[in-house]
Amino acid sequence: MSKLFIIVERKEDWASYYPSDDVVTAQEYLEMPIDDDNGKRVQVINLCRNYRYLGHGYYCSLLAEARGHKVIPSVRSISELAKKSLYSLALEDLEKTLDKALADHPYGSTDGFTLTLYFGRTEIEPLQDLARQLFEAFPCPMLLVEFRRARGWHIEGVKPGNIHKLREDQEDLFASALDSFSRQIWRKPRSRRQYRYDLAILHDPAEAFPPSDRKALKNFIRVGRSLGIDVELIEKKDYSRLAEYDALLIRETTSVSDHTYRFAKKAESEGLVVMDDPVSILRCTNKVYLADLLRSHKLGMPATEILYKDNPQELERVGERLGFPLVLKIPDGSFSRGVIKVSDQAELLKASAELFERSVLLLAQEFFYTEYDWRIGVLNQKPIFACQYFMSKGHWQIYDHSPDAAELSGDFRTLAVHEAPRKVVELAVKTANLIGDGLYGVDLKQSGDRVVVIEVNDNPNIDCGVEDVYLGDDLYKLVLEEFVRRLEVKRRGRGW
Repeated sequence: MSKLFIIVERKEDWASYYPSDDVVTAQEYLEMPIDDDNGKRVQVINLCRNYRYLGHGYYCSLLAEARGHKVIPSVRSISELAKKSLYSLALEDLEKTLDKALADHPYGSTDGFTLTLYFGRTEIEPLQDLARQLFEAFPCPMLLVEFRRARGWHIEGVKPGNIHKLREDQEDLFASALDSFSRQIWRKPRSRRQYRYDLAILHDPAEAFPPSDRKALKNFIRVGRSLGIDVELIEKKDYSRLAEYDALLIRETTSVSDHTYRFAKKAESEGLVVMDDPVSILRCTNKVYLADLLRSHKLGMPATEILYKDNPQELERVGERLGFPLVLKIPDGSFSRGVIKVSDQAELLKASAELFERSVLLLAQEFFYTEYDWRIGVLNQKPIFACQYFMSKGHWQIYDHSPDAAELSGDFRTLAVHEAPRKVVELAVKTANLIGDGLYGVDLKQSGDRVVVIEVNDNPNIDCGVEDVYLGDDLYKLVLEEFVRRLEVKRRGRGW
């Protein structure tokens, strides 16, 4: 469990808000014994009147970091906000959307205005996404953002706000934002069971093909609580709250180019135990990396070649080497997207032209058809489940995204790990272990004695009624107990 400190420079700065034992003065925090947190993970919200160098606000953030507390704002944020030359580079991309955001707003008819952001929130809906991004770039309880128009809107300056200068209407906005930022601030002690750890599960309720369906997520929550873990579902909008938790489980399709990777990176930097970890995401989401990894370790895979957009002559010869039909893939496709089977040279040229619009590299692989793919779940270098995923009806892939598809995905069969062929399981574990020690789903094909790896998923599906058919609650328990094991190792390492 985590502990919260809200630091104010003077007690009267908190007079307008609900009394809380979490509120301490800057002097009280600075004089606090180092072991006062009793081994708990500590979140600090520094609301000092200013953060000038070597002042109370600066020292509170500095000592918070020295004590291993998660503090907002950090010394880095304080330093960056002190000089426009340090923060201006981060504003360039953010300013590109300002003209469109302000086009239909009353502020858009002025030459300039100053906006106060509270934990990345604003009442101006068109600017909410910008407010969130500013908070992610400069995590600070309050930010005063000065907007100016000269041949288009731009951000003239950004600086920290002051709690003691808020008007009554602003105090309400601040209190609401503070409440959303940290649920623990307004809570009175409850008689409910105290949990050993807090685990966040990142998910997207609107995702079409999530790694875990709603029932599976509920199972994670229920089983987690039986193990003493308080499991909570979070979404993209909860990025700023990551420091509240001890661990993060990503149950949303990952990509290096979107927020899932940022979540993994931030969780890791905050000291959380995280699956999928950033390195695993980087390695698993790119099929070029996997192909090179398998080749260098002489592990089974379909005959594979890399095609380069700037080397078109290879398109004339790859069909001769691999034979037709063959399969073209973009490096970071998922759920059978960005994968095209071509039957001759004409189809190869057409499909490669289409895919080269999305990536300068493509993979060409021999066509290796089987009625089903094996999926071996691997956790901490050990197999935990085995599934057969059958091809979609009348199609050569598990998922069929064509408009006239008879069915979106094929059937499945879940087995005990020991019921799967030993060669399949052993190759899956060897491959996963080259990626890391996290949670992976290794897809393989088998034909006779030949077993090949198709891909490694860093966030494999764990759906209710599919992957958990054989193990039931024990599958969720295995995953959650691995989090506990890692958290206990961290705790022992810190001498908690």
